[in-house]
Amino acid sequence: MKKSTEHLQRTMTSRHIMMMALGGSIGAGLFKGSSAAIDTAGPSVVLAYLIGGIILLFVMQGLAEMAVQNSGARTFRDLVQSALGMFPAYFLDWIYWKMWVLNIAAEAVVAAIFLQYWFPDTPIWMLALLVSIAVTIVNLLSVKIFAETEYWLALIKISVIVIFILSGLLLLFVSFGDHIAPNFTNLTDQGGFFPNGSAGLMTAMLVVIYSYGGTEIIGVTLAETKNPEKVVPKAVRSTLTRIIAFYLFPFFIIVGLIPWDQVNGVNESPFVMVFQMIGIPGADHVMNGVILLAIISSMNSGLYGSSRVLYTQAVDGRVPGIFARLSSKKVPFIAILMCTASLYAGVLISIFAGDKTFNYLMGSLGYTVLFIWLIISFAHLKSRKNNEQLSGYYVKWFPYTTWIAILSLFAILIGIVLTTSVIITGVTLGIYLLISATYMFKRKSLNTNQEKVAS
Repeated sequence: MKKSTEHLQRTMTSRHIMMMALGGSIGAGLFKGSSAAIDTAGPSVVLAYLIGGIILLFVMQGLAEMAVQNSGARTFRDLVQSALGMFPAYFLDWIYWKMWVLNIAAEAVVAAIFLQYWFPDTPIWMLALLVSIAVTIVNLLSVKIFAETEYWLALIKISVIVIFILSGLLLLFVSFGDHIAPNFTNLTDQGGFFPNGSAGLMTAMLVVIYSYGGTEIIGVTLAETKNPEKVVPKAVRSTLTRIIAFYLFPFFIIVGLIPWDQVNGVNESPFVMVFQMIGIPGADHVMNGVILLAIISSMNSGLYGSSRVLYTQAVDGRVPGIFARLSSKKVPFIAILMCTASLYAGVLISIFAGDKTFNYLMGSLGYTVLFIWLIISFAHLKSRKNNEQLSGYYVKWFPYTTWIAILSLFAILIGIVLTTSVIITGVTLGIYLLISATYMFKRKSLNTNQEKVAS
């Protein structure tokens, strides 16, 4: 079993995994979740994303340092297991897998909704099916082809966001023709910077955490990355600055140009509204296409991440060995097909939940991202204790940065519990208890399989 992991091809470079992380995090959370976040927090949504970005920075620095210390790791489960033991690693693996399969199921339906803008007479289930097949085919190709596809999808998306930022800043501060630059007036009018108080800011953190989720996919690429101990820290630094910038600037522009209480009251995305203010012909079609690419890019990353988690589980004997089979292109095709099933589950869910599927799943996904970051942070603390000679190797302000991340995440968790639907919280808790119960049931066999893999 152990030998099969060596057959995964190390063909991914820093630019590939950087764009994968951007693809995973700059998706529906930015384009679809933006209206909900602004409606909840008002102009203070900018502060919410700044706080979330700082927490993300501290968490990912810890992940990068653990990757440097353990160059033989295949995914971040190996990093966590070496520091915290079997159960946290097992729990992390399965909640991460659950996060992505739920996310790609929701986004398959969302992608179909945006496609229906151009094909109004085509049923959603058919469009979702076409998107799912396309994403599956890309993932079944070689890792290099997948990475290149994801690279260019993310690059197109980011290029449009850059155009949006530059054009938005021009509208915000420069008056011309009939346009009067609002400057900072919309940030303080309509109830001030905190129109819904601190409660609104805390509630928005659920969307913020969900939106930033996906960045940690960097930790799943270790087995297929050239020189991960060098590439991963570089990718983390490059990725985080871009992610924070691509969230903070667009939200600042949106709440600066549009009164916050008018953002959620229209059918258009706030990004489309700004493009229409710029006067670009066909702005609605341009942004609809960009948002569609963003969602497909996120689905692409999600299917990659979930299939690699299932693959390493099979390699270690935790799930049937059939999921460890590699195709001639050296990709775990059975694991990919298994995870693809969730895409088609999303098609079925849309029959009953329609376009509300995304909102129903986002709450549970926000909880999951929160727990993933907490586990990574605790693993970083323990790894430093186990490797004191490497202290200061990557994270200069340890342990303060990691403890700040942990305490902040616990504070956000309390806020989310108090402001999230009891049903969503209950269902999520039920899933976590089920994962924990399966570990207790399989603990003996897992320990035996771990000893075999280690030998």
